[in-house]
Parts: sequence; C-alpha cells; structure tokens
Amino acid sequence: MTRPSRLPASAAAASAVCVAVCVTLGVSPVAVAVPLPSAGTVPGTDCPLFPADNYWHARVDTLPVHPRSADWLARMGAGTDLHPDFGPSYGAQSVPYGIPVTIVRGAPRVPVEFDYADESDSVRYPLGPATLIEGGTDAEGDRHAIVVDADSCTLFETWDTRRTAAGWTAGSGAVWSLRSNRLRPRGWTSADAAGLPILPGLLRWSEVEAGNVDHAIRFTTDVTRRAYVWPARHQAGSSTDPSLPPMGARFRLKSSYAPGGLSAEARTVLAAMRRHGLVLADNGSPWYFQGDADPGWPASLIEELKQIPASAFEAVDSSPMRVSGGSGAVRPRFVG
Repeated sequence: MTRPSRLPASAAAASAVCVAVCVTLGVSPVAVAVPLPSAGTVPGTDCPLFPADNYWHARVDTLPVHPRSADWLARMGAGTDLHPDFGPSYGAQSVPYGIPVTIVRGAPRVPVEFDYADESDSVRYPLGPATLIEGGTDAEGDRHAIVVDADSCTLFETWDTRRTAAGWTAGSGAVWSLRSNRLRPRGWTSADAAGLPILPGLLRWSEVEAGNVDHAIRFTTDVTRRAYVWPARHQAGSSTDPSLPPMGARFRLKSSYAPGGLSAEARTVLAAMRRHGLVLADNGSPWYFQGDADPGWPASLIEELKQIPASAFEAVDSSPMRVSGGSGAVRPRFVG
C-alpha cells in the first residue's frame, strides 16, 4: 500500500491549531494550555521523548555528505527559503499555528476506524472530547492528533482524525513506547508518510527559549522518490528517479552558513539544524518545517527563520549511525 501524497491547501489550513497541550486527568478531560519543555520529556509526565540514543537525538555534524545531495537539493527547490509551519495567530486566525499535543491520564480508549487499516495499529486510542486536532475540529489539512498516555509513556498519533456520530475515524494511526527505539514494520506508514513519529521532530518554543534544541526537526517537500531510508519505514513517492529524495532523508545546515545579526533564539534553531539536522518525514510544501502550537512563538523569530535559504543545507549519509534495521538507536559516537 502507498499512502497518497498530502499537500496542505495553505499554511493556515495545514497548521492552525488550538492550544499547545491538553492535560487530561481521570475520565473527565480538562484542556490546559502548556508548552512542551526543553528537557527532553513530555510535560507533566516522567516520559522521555524517546531514548537519548534515538535517531531523533543523534548528531549529524560529522556524517559524510550524501552523493545525491546536490541532485536532491536541485529537485527540492534549492533557490527557495525555509518556512516555519508554526507560530502566532495572524489576522482572523485566533489560535497559534503548529501541531498540538494532548496528554492523558486514566482516559478511556476508543476504537478507531482507519482508511489504511492494514498498516495502522489496531488498538484502542485515548481519543475524546478534549483531544486536540491540528487545525481545530473543523479544519482542513492533515488533522494530526498526537496523544501521550502519561501513565504508560505510550505515544498515539493519527492522521486525518475525525470524530463522527458513529465514532472516531482516521486515515492511519500508529503507537509507540516512548522508552523504546523499536521501529514500525517495514513498509508501514504512521501518521506521517515516512512511518516515523511526529512528536520528537517538532520544534518547541520552550526549548528554543531555553537555548537548547537536542533533536532533529521534521520537514516536508512536494515530490519524493518511491523509496525510504532508515529509519523511515514507508514511502509515498511519485517516481523512481534517484534525483528525488526518499522518505527519511536527513539534511543539515552547512557549517559555512553564518549570517550575522540574528537573535539568540534564531541562533539556537540554526545550531540544532547544524548539529541534528532536518528529517524528511512527509509530502507537503517544500522546506516547511514543523513546530508545536505555542502562543509564545515571537512573530519576529518566525520572520528570521523564513530567511534561511534551502541552499544552505546539504544531505548527509545517515547509514553510519545505524545499529540495526529494526531499531532507531544510533552508534555511541553519534549520541548527543
């Protein structure tokens, strides 16, 4: 099965959200606006954002440049600039842009009907009235729902999430233990076309404000190859042309790119892009990178991040990091 490409109709349709985090206590959910922290854990829990040796936390600044780097950049629009797919509300948009996260404790779990049931985890999901959906309950776009069960440290993610009179439906769904490096089965999608989790790849205002981003950042491009590279598990490409990037391809900001006059927060983001890079996780607008839905994102920072040129990036060969095909763990020298 190949999940079709998904391109947001607009930045507003793709990324408008409610608040950053919903904390649910007991069986009566109560929404509370809380930003994700900078310490590598999920707020209000003892749950890690995957182990410290996970691929998302790995350093890529010493990896070799991929032989196809120039080809991929050319096909992805090297002449464009990056676009932060998150930030404060604008105009008639009353909520911040970004992907929200719902935290639950003791919440009931419900069945979900999936369009791609053969590649979705067929378990009950802790979805309910307080579950936050990307763009809000009436939004267009990807409609991601990210839910963390704080008691079991389990991550639930769904795509095209909808609550109907007959119950919950979604395009696809995936479940991870946040304490494990285990990957999904080969060929399986997730709430992302690459078969990867979304949560660890979100840029968070709280960590940027604190001056430390310890993970790679999720991003999209419009046309991908019918292939995926570790640790991705799924492709949603339109061609076998090797000049197109595969799902899971990793890019880093070149060390030679050093613009002056940036804020401390912008420099923190650039440092993460050099050290941990970007991960191609889905089809969408070229060079859109994702963050959490936090009302604290400064409009001035968003404008600074829009000035980063795609030409300042290079693709890297991430295969030296791999320990085994079924694990997201990296070799010790890349940890950190």
